[in-house]
Amino acid sequence: MSNSPSIKSLFLDFGGVLLTNGWDRNLRAKAAEHFSIDLATMNDRHRVIFDAYEAGKMTLNEYLHLLLFFEPQSFSAEEFKQFMLAGSVEFPDMVQLIKDVKQANGLSTVAVNNEGRELNQYRIAKFGMREYIDVFASSSFVGARKPDKNIYLIGLDLAQVKPQEVVYLDDRDVFIQVAKQLGINTIHHTDIESTKKQLQDYGLKLN
Repeated sequence: MSNSPSIKSLFLDFGGVLLTNGWDRNLRAKAAEHFSIDLATMNDRHRVIFDAYEAGKMTLNEYLHLLLFFEPQSFSAEEFKQFMLAGSVEFPDMVQLIKDVKQANGLSTVAVNNEGRELNQYRIAKFGMREYIDVFASSSFVGARKPDKNIYLIGLDLAQVKPQEVVYLDDRDVFIQVAKQLGINTIHHTDIESTKKQLQDYGLKLN
């Protein structure tokens, strides 16, 4: 790592790195309990339709209609939507680390994450992510979702950097493997201390 070329950009996942996951199995389980929904049935439908939502091929309202509101429910779509959005929590120590590394090293920052448009826009605004992320190559914005290599290639094009000039942080190893195949430097984020060490191994100052 210490012999890697000068790093110019950080590519960043959202869920599991900077924030909690936006709409994962744990939050779906909580929603099923809160709204008295059959979790297995909801998850079966979710698996079939969610990729299209994350890739920007349907709206959140369309996704929710196919998920639950194709038949009458005892709660409204708006109530369910607000529950989904309220599940997001920021990891402030990781956010501060990225801000510090960005400033200390003069890096550009690019979001490379899988997320539906409305949820993504909510989280960007709610947590002030425009303050420290320069480019949002989110799946619903660019029409490609990880592990499709095109989302990484789009990120490279938008940031105008070469793969070897990037360090990409993600908590999912399978997505890390795709980036590695493209020649992108990677950090499999598991905790903040190991991520700090790996950033330093790439020659980056922490503050």
